[in-house]
Amino acid sequence: MLSIAYSELISILRNRAVLVTNLIMPVAASAFFIYFRDVFERIGSLGYIAAVIVSTIGAFSLYTTAVTTLAARRQNLFLKRLRSTAARDPAILSGLVLPVSVIALVQVVLILGVFAAVSGRPANIPLLAVAVAATFVMLLALGIATAGFTRSPEHAQVTTLPLSLSTITVASWVGITGTESLTLLKRLLPGGSATELVVNTWNGGVPVTEALVLLAPTLGWVVVATALAAKLFRWEPRQ
Repeated sequence: MLSIAYSELISILRNRAVLVTNLIMPVAASAFFIYFRDVFERIGSLGYIAAVIVSTIGAFSLYTTAVTTLAARRQNLFLKRLRSTAARDPAILSGLVLPVSVIALVQVVLILGVFAAVSGRPANIPLLAVAVAATFVMLLALGIATAGFTRSPEHAQVTTLPLSLSTITVASWVGITGTESLTLLKRLLPGGSATELVVNTWNGGVPVTEALVLLAPTLGWVVVATALAAKLFRWEPRQ
């Protein structure tokens, strides 16, 4: 798995298009929200800004890049060649998505660290880490499922757009309006409960036991995405 991950990391660093999606866009968007944090704090809260940062990095650095990577490796038959080796299917997939996962995780830690330094630390850092981890696992599982019906890296620009944009939109909706109204709908949407958890852990004021309940919808999406990935994922190009 680690040898696959290393070769994939080299490929990412050599691909300018992936680097733009994986690094520049999420960092630029996050920097925008941090720079104008006073404006966005009046609209929502500091927790809202943190939630948008997490969802933006998750949507572009992790989800979109994972789909593009897997589609590219399928198209050039690299996936098929890997299956002829001793590596098992879970190890192959893990090795291919490990670099983008680590890059996204490093990004979110550094950017949230900068945000905390200029605006104040979150109320519950351990629970915030759990919320970020749950969000990223959900988006990674959804990425593998989306890669199942994505024919090429170019096609990934289309297939990833609905979920990536909807995740950020849901984060903004929940972060600004809260969940006092339409509570069930907001929590069941992909990223809805995760956004509420990030907001609560940053702003404080919510008991840990109550906050942990918000993990259930996110983990539910992980189960759904895993089932879809098992059914839809293809190791060879579609004819």
